[in-house]
Amino acid sequence: MKITDRIVLEKLSQVLDPEIAISIVDLGLIYDVKIKKNKIIVIMTLTTVGCPLFDIIEQDIKDKIKELGFKEKDIQIKLVFDPPWSIDRMSKKGKKLLGI
Repeated sequence: MKITDRIVLEKLSQVLDPEIAISIVDLGLIYDVKIKKNKIIVIMTLTTVGCPLFDIIEQDIKDKIKELGFKEKDIQIKLVFDPPWSIDRMSKKGKKLLGI
């Protein structure tokens, strides 16, 4: 099976924010997914700089991507804060779950 961005995003939609139990995809935290040969780069942000739960989210991301057959050494999480996260990045589903 050829791994596509869409397949990776489907896996990432199973990763929940530990505080509010909403998918990191629906929260708009995933900015991009790049697949290069046998490596995956996930470019993402957090709702706040210095979020103490990043280590948990990062490991959950790696665990889900490993289900696709990738080794942990081939998964890179690139954390960025430009552009900064805003509520506008959330999906309709995410907003609905938060009552927005």
